[in-house]
Amino acid sequence: METDTRRIPRSEWKAFFDGFSRRHAGWLATLRILTPRLGAQIQALELPLEGIEADRESISIHMGERPERHIAHPVEKPVQAWVELETDGAERALEIESATGTKTILEFRSALPPDMVDGVLAPARG
Repeated sequence: METDTRRIPRSEWKAFFDGFSRRHAGWLATLRILTPRLGAQIQALELPLEGIEADRESISIHMGERPERHIAHPVEKPVQAWVELETDGAERALEIESATGTKTILEFRSALPPDMVDGVLAPARG
């Protein structure tokens, strides 16, 4: 399936990531970090997304839900953010680039089109 990538303007980060967090809370995702020096590293493998906190100066990705598996990944000095969309509009992945050239990529196990997201039940917590 083809994809399309859309840049998220810095002025829209807070609203975009707040909405993104609501739409995808509990979805299984993998968090990859690509650094110029070390290459690709997996930070989290198929953990539920808790949410993304963002403002114009910082972004922090929270995953894991349970305390023993919780990951809080700060993106140091973010300068660009993109969302990858399937042709049907489903949000498949995020890429955030920092001033150091490090890229943080959050990718869902599977993406659903927007009209199906409202009908998805949140996972049981406990």
